[in-house]
Amino acid sequence: MRKNKKAFINGNIFTVNERMKWAESIITSCGKIIFVGTNSQAQNFIDDDTEIIDLNGKLVLPGFIDSHAHLILGGFYLQGIDLSTAKSKTKFQNIFSDFIKNHKSGWIKGGNWNHQLFDKVELPTKEWIDEITKGIPVFVHRMDYHMALANSVALKQANITAETSNPVGGTIEKDESGEPTGILKDKAMDLIYKILPTPTTDEYQNAIQLAMNEAEKFGITSVHDISYKNHFAELQKFEREKKLTCRIYSILPIELHKNIIKSEIICPFGNDKLKIGAMKAFADGSLGSSTAYFSEPYEDDKSNYGLAMEILSSGKLSDWAFECDKHSLQLVIHAIGDRAISEVIDIYESINKVHGNRDRRMRIEHAQHMNKNDFQRLYNNNIIISAQPYHLYDDGPWAINKIGNERLRTTYAFNSFLKNNIRLCFGSDWPVSTFNPIEGIYAAVIRQTSDGLNKNGLISEEKISVEDAVKCYTINAAFASFSEELVGSIETGKFADFIVLDENIFTISSEAIRDVKVEMTIFNGEIIYSLKK
Repeated sequence: MRKNKKAFINGNIFTVNERMKWAESIITSCGKIIFVGTNSQAQNFIDDDTEIIDLNGKLVLPGFIDSHAHLILGGFYLQGIDLSTAKSKTKFQNIFSDFIKNHKSGWIKGGNWNHQLFDKVELPTKEWIDEITKGIPVFVHRMDYHMALANSVALKQANITAETSNPVGGTIEKDESGEPTGILKDKAMDLIYKILPTPTTDEYQNAIQLAMNEAEKFGITSVHDISYKNHFAELQKFEREKKLTCRIYSILPIELHKNIIKSEIICPFGNDKLKIGAMKAFADGSLGSSTAYFSEPYEDDKSNYGLAMEILSSGKLSDWAFECDKHSLQLVIHAIGDRAISEVIDIYESINKVHGNRDRRMRIEHAQHMNKNDFQRLYNNNIIISAQPYHLYDDGPWAINKIGNERLRTTYAFNSFLKNNIRLCFGSDWPVSTFNPIEGIYAAVIRQTSDGLNKNGLISEEKISVEDAVKCYTINAAFASFSEELVGSIETGKFADFIVLDENIFTISSEAIRDVKVEMTIFNGEIIYSLKK
């Protein structure tokens, strides 16, 4: 017979609760935590209806909360071509040759390539893969999803030719003769998106299940999901079948805000496992695609300041943001370059002045390259920063070539955010980067880069402690989704979402953190993942 209570005893429990940081036991019932404290105190709650789980002194943390991920995209990514290991043109082509052996028809998607890691730093072109992929359309993204490569078949189907003009907010790369190279940046990718076949419900549901499996393995019990067309509908179907094993705070495209307002939905709206949370917009592109929007030009291209999205440059983003705020819709805006960040702060500052103070929890996603004068403005306007620490590991080796030493000093400025009392939460941006929060904690604490050359850490003064990094993945992320009373710490009355690690990240060396594994994931009081199994 299934028992109604569980007692997790003999643990080394970091609660993230300032009133009681450490505990030994947790008692759960009906999906909630009903006791946190010492082993001896726990005995008062243990009876014949209690299942006892001995933690054997292992470290317990609140379930990780990923404040920025693309769940369904990630599920599809796991099924596509993986070009992340390509370090040369030859390796790039070989991966395609191997993949195509088992893929004879339909679009080839996926990608995750990074030309900055090629032995010769250059963008791939359609000619690299046309001969290999005859008759099969290809559209594979760079790791940041702000640039993608299409082969000639895909370009033809999308009617992209030498005569096709750049869309506003996007670039069609062309060679010296004026022919498209196959590289499409930002809004130019929409030309392909609109002809891609819509996945079936079965394909969507399979992608969600694959994403859930990954979340369980990495101890992620809540996700702020950047949801695109059809995603929220498919997540609802999955939730109604009671298959969700993490709580999802769905962030919808800001272009849909009028629909939300017209529907009289007051966000957050939903249940404890799936909610509509906020509206997402883009102010600029990415550093790796040279489309992050800066005040000064790129070091490797003095004619390029990056790419402001059309809604930012036209003033539409400001108008939409005001309208969202008027109807209490949380704002979540992507901004990577310093000028994009400054202009988003301008918008948020204006909203606070015009609409008056209230608990808005406006967010800037990424905020990778700060103007040093903007830290105080972030604090003054109660703006939350949602950052992805593992991007530092990926981008570190080549960022200096794009922005130079001076701008590098305020890149991934995690410690500066915290010192300026700015609320900082962490996420992955999966599948752009690893979904594993342990690797994110490692990156934030040690600030090592993928080339291994920054032994003391890239901008070492921006390192943060393990405790602060854990808070960024738990209680701070909960706050960013108005969920701090429900999740984010191990406290009586909160949902029983917590994890057990195989090593203590507070006591091992910083270098060893990245090898730590989640031994057990508990969601809603149930053990949904066990490393031993």
